[in-house]
Amino acid sequence: MRHVHSNIPGVFFIDGPCGKGKTFLYKALLANICSYGHIALATASSGVAANNMHGGRTAHSRFKLPINLENNSVCKISRQSGTAQLLRTAKVIIWDEVSMAKRHALEAVDRTMKDITGVMLPFGGKIMVLEVDFRQVLPVVRCGTRAQTVDYSIRMSPLWSSIIKLWLTINMRALTDPWFLDFLLRVGDGVEETVQGNFIRIPDDMVIPFTEKEKSLNVLIDAIFPSLEINRSQTDYIISCAILSIRNDSVDEINDLLIGRFHGEEKIYYSFDEAKDDIHNLYPVEFLNTLNVSSLPPHYLRLKVGCVIILLRNLNPSNELCNGTRLICKGFQQNIIDAEIAVGQHAGKRIFLPSIPQCLFEDDMFLFKLKRRQFPIRLCFAMTINKAQG
Repeated sequence: MRHVHSNIPGVFFIDGPCGKGKTFLYKALLANICSYGHIALATASSGVAANNMHGGRTAHSRFKLPINLENNSVCKISRQSGTAQLLRTAKVIIWDEVSMAKRHALEAVDRTMKDITGVMLPFGGKIMVLEVDFRQVLPVVRCGTRAQTVDYSIRMSPLWSSIIKLWLTINMRALTDPWFLDFLLRVGDGVEETVQGNFIRIPDDMVIPFTEKEKSLNVLIDAIFPSLEINRSQTDYIISCAILSIRNDSVDEINDLLIGRFHGEEKIYYSFDEAKDDIHNLYPVEFLNTLNVSSLPPHYLRLKVGCVIILLRNLNPSNELCNGTRLICKGFQQNIIDAEIAVGQHAGKRIFLPSIPQCLFEDDMFLFKLKRRQFPIRLCFAMTINKAQG
């Protein structure tokens, strides 16, 4: 706040494990800065984390970052645009989960801020508050090696070394230390006792024993969603828990099991798929329908009233309809889904989701460009650990 009142540029790094109060700190900073009549922008690398802050936007939405980032990428913001004017006026920019972003994103924002402000200091002389918890998920590099993942990390950015001299680290200390959080921290810090080399034995009261796959999955579901048939209509119950997995195929399998347990009439939406520029019809529709990519909704979308879903696109970030927003299905039409925002400052607001054409983010995933028209959602009883950041 001394930097805010004295108009002194600075880059602040907030470091602390999950559950230590970082988001509470950001909310307090946003409220305090805005109470003085200044503009403070809240940004996060994931939609889930962005929804936790007032006026939060994803980094790609806030800074107009290109989807495919490279070493010399810049944000798609012109000096004369309203977004540029907003960034010039902003006193403080808070970027949560910056350690999840690729270093190219941080460098692109730095170049753009220097360009629109005309100040050659880091980030154009703005006061930046960056959350850098390297205990969390690092940038995801598809089929990447350990070395490639590290290379994409912001620690390998030349920008990191140039602003490290300005660095101020605040270690968030826990108000309470639950025993299970202590265990996770010991694992993350590498001090937990190991067995058989590098293996760590998870305590018995933290695990569900594996017997048969289907039976164990049902026990897991009963443990996380007890009395699902009775409480399924209660929004607080259905969004208070989630099952996390490291693999998308496991998430899909668990979601299929859970939607099958829901009572009520089932609604199935099928996508319309096509391979763009496929003039010779080399890829039949039946083949395209079988493709299941994490960044696209499934071809076969199975829903029921009351089920929880997650958005896969930034539809209206100013109203918290961004990638990662969780919603509850309330009704179905042929081309519209009636849903209710389940989290954030707009929780309880009813919205209508349209069916839209969507393309893959990664141009090199297939030999062709897949275009799928479908509702930009997936079931969200279970989600990947990366999607649950925040």
